[in-house]
Order: sequence, then C-alpha cells, then structure tokens
Amino acid sequence: MIEFHPVTRHIGAEVTGVDLRKPLSQEQVATLRAGWLKHLVLFFRDQHIDDEQHLQFALNFGTLNHPAFKKDSGSPIHVLDQTDPKGEGGDEWHSDNTFEPTPPMGSLLRCVQLPSIGGDTCWANTYLAYESLSKPMQRLCDELTAVHDITMSMTKAISKGHPFVLEEIQAKWPPIERPVVRVHAETGRKALFVNRASTTGFVGLSPRENEALLPLLIDHIRSPEYQVRLRWRPGTMAFWDNRPTQHYAVADYTERRRMHRVTVNAFPEHQDK
Repeated sequence: MIEFHPVTRHIGAEVTGVDLRKPLSQEQVATLRAGWLKHLVLFFRDQHIDDEQHLQFALNFGTLNHPAFKKDSGSPIHVLDQTDPKGEGGDEWHSDNTFEPTPPMGSLLRCVQLPSIGGDTCWANTYLAYESLSKPMQRLCDELTAVHDITMSMTKAISKGHPFVLEEIQAKWPPIERPVVRVHAETGRKALFVNRASTTGFVGLSPRENEALLPLLIDHIRSPEYQVRLRWRPGTMAFWDNRPTQHYAVADYTERRRMHRVTVNAFPEHQDK
C-alpha cells in the first residue's frame, strides 16, 4: 500500500509501498498524484531504476518537456553531471523555465552518483509564501504582472563555459509577462510566482518601486519555515510540482555529482486556463 510520510509540516513527503521498476496501475497513479498535490514534492528512496523506467514513470503524470537550449536535446533524459556547480544557476531559488510560454508542470530528478559530502537540494512552498503575506501586500501582488527573461540564466551558463549563443537563445525565448500570483490549475490555490533566476521586474512600477519590491518578495520565499531539504542517496528520486514550489541546489561540493532528470508538461486537463 502506498503511504506518504511528511518530512516537514508544510512541504515534502517520503513515499513507501511502490516499486518504480514496475508499471503502475491507474489507482496507484491517482494515489501518487493526490499525494503530490498535497505535499508538493515526493521523495522515493532505494529506487534503483534505469533511464527507461524513469521515463515511463514520468509519463504517468505528464508529457515530455524538452527545452530547445538543452545541450542533450535529442534525449528525454537530461543529465546533470557536475563537479563545480557554484554559479551554474541551480544555486539560486527558482522555478524551472518560467520564461517559456508554458512552463513545465514538474520534474523527476534521480540520483545516480554523489560526492562524499554535500549536494543536497531544497524546495520551498510558494503557496505558503503568498498566504503569509499581509492582506494589503496580497492585494498588491494579485494586481501585478512581472517580466520573466532567460537572459540572466543564460549569461551565467555562458560565463561557466557552456557553448550557448545568447542572441539565438533570446530570439527563441523572448521576455514574457506573467501574473505575480499564479492560480494552480488543479488545486485552485494561489502561489507567489517570482524567482531570482528569471524575474526581472514588475510591469507598470517605477524603477525605485521595483528595486524595493522584487528583492522583498524573492527574499520572502527563502524563509526556512516554507522549506524542506533533501539529503540524497543513490537511488533516490524526487518528484516536484513546479507550479507552487521553488528549489535550490546546494553548491557545496567539488566531487562528481550525477543526476538524471525528466521534466514534464501538464496533460491538457491539468493546464492553466
């Protein structure tokens, strides 16, 4: 029987009673989806699966998302293989690819190889970040839109030696405006939807107002009470909802860390209206 064991009060649960090497029944998929929507990120321990099993598990929950700028764009499995992660972009609080016309619904990240120490990942609950704002601040955020732009993250990647052409990437993914408060398509709950990696400013606010408000909201999401931290082990899988969470890859290692990831878009019935 599938069971969920909360890791913190507000976000994260370890899952037992399921073997990811085997196909899932419709009932198991429904149970996992309900637990995922409730806990926002699920952790599966001791799941020593291969890439095909990883992919098939992911496809129970959405369709493949594969951004064109990924270096391994021919494969559905994106390999994160790092020994020098500082400044790569993962070590900032972010939601994945909010510069896309339709940002991905979620990601499933599997640990293959770890350094001897370090390499944890943290997630934050952005429902709670919104709900804990004062009512006047909530009303302000409800009315605002913000610009999301790939330029900041691509500039960092290029500075670290990745062979991207910034102008080509910018042409493919021009800046896009999004509501500052996102309404989750499945739960109807509101979540704060700005992040340090991609959000450049609020539409209609003066530069001085932007200088005050954007850092305040971004910093607010970093509050520890909204977070969970995962200490990986080989064979651990994390499956998170990208819509009401942000995550942060702790860049505290200098030995090899290899992770395999599948990112998924929502099925039509679960997409934003």
